[in-house]
Amino acid sequence: MAARCEGTKIDILDRVMLPDSLGFFYTALCQFIGFDTFGEEYKVMGLAPYGDDEYADVMKDLIELPQDSWFRLRKGAFGMHEGGSSGKLSQNGQVETGKLWREPVSKALGKATERGTITQREMNIARSVQVRFEEAAIHCLNKLHAMVPTEQLVMAGGCALNGVANARILRDTAFATPYLQAASSDDGTCVGAAFWAYHNVVGGTERFHMQHAFWGPEYGALRCRKAVKSTGLQFKECADDAELVAEASELIAEGRVTGWYQGRSEWGPRALGNRSILANPANPTMKDSINAKIKRRESFRPFAPSVLKEDVNTYFEQDVYSPFMMHVVKLRPEWREKLPAITHVDGTGRLQSVDADSNPLYHALISAVKTWTGVGMVLNTSFNENEPVVDTPEQAVDCFMRTDMDALCIGRFVVTKPRP
Repeated sequence: MAARCEGTKIDILDRVMLPDSLGFFYTALCQFIGFDTFGEEYKVMGLAPYGDDEYADVMKDLIELPQDSWFRLRKGAFGMHEGGSSGKLSQNGQVETGKLWREPVSKALGKATERGTITQREMNIARSVQVRFEEAAIHCLNKLHAMVPTEQLVMAGGCALNGVANARILRDTAFATPYLQAASSDDGTCVGAAFWAYHNVVGGTERFHMQHAFWGPEYGALRCRKAVKSTGLQFKECADDAELVAEASELIAEGRVTGWYQGRSEWGPRALGNRSILANPANPTMKDSINAKIKRRESFRPFAPSVLKEDVNTYFEQDVYSPFMMHVVKLRPEWREKLPAITHVDGTGRLQSVDADSNPLYHALISAVKTWTGVGMVLNTSFNENEPVVDTPEQAVDCFMRTDMDALCIGRFVVTKPRP
């Protein structure tokens, strides 16, 4: 849906109706190369830089970009209704989706990949899928800008989580001021619906600008203390935030992988500094270590850098304000080898800008790390191990104890495991 928004009104300009959908195109090809579990599109975005655009002609056949229109999927190539009709859960509680691709896809690309098999073929398909998706996004956004010539852009929907495309939109279109809220995929629809009704049905006029994502539960010091005591490990209770920051920053700077559990939990798919695992991005072995010992996930998946807002331009080629980690941006060449733990194979990082207003404690922590390392950045990954992000203190402690994390800062309590 394309719309012009002014004040509290949304003027719908045009729509592309199902079965034409960039999201279904991307998901279908994810399934085809073996990522068939609900919500694995981000893995294909991470795999794409390892491949070559070998299947460009196939993708152009699957998505047409007419000059006088938005986009069209090839008829008969995608089974949208079959894929979305299941609604069932597997034995481990995951959503089961039906097959979204049909015979024309396999005729063009060959046999579908079995889950867990990643060869150069899968990398090349992923690259071609991502390239065509970006071409479609740029095509649509240029068309939209011709209809509404403004620098300001708001995007929502699952496709808005494609950080590589989001950064390219800022490079290759006239849009310069983006806004993507923290849960900009389907889980944010409820908020948009509520505000639309408030403005257009109730007649409300008060505006709301969501500047942080910390809308989840918060748990008190007594519960955190009880969870920490259950570990049987020695721990320290800091007198104030300044002491906590000093302790945590030293742990991170010296290479200790540290769980960081503070305040209210984040809303949306990204850990943004309240339910995070943090590490030193300059450590050359850190990426492989966290993937293998803590996250236990595919080795090709990158980690995100949380960067002081005022330092983004120092390390990245685009000075993007991305508080919700929605843009994948090129690091400056001189920093890529110095920051191996967060630099992807194509020289990019999924940037989170951190400012003192939206998360003062996290900003203070990164600032303190900078005094140790000289770099205003930490590696940030979600506080979990192949599961939803932890919420309660008990979940945080459980994840800490069963993985190879070195330290845990939970509220003002600091727990460290003995060195081997």
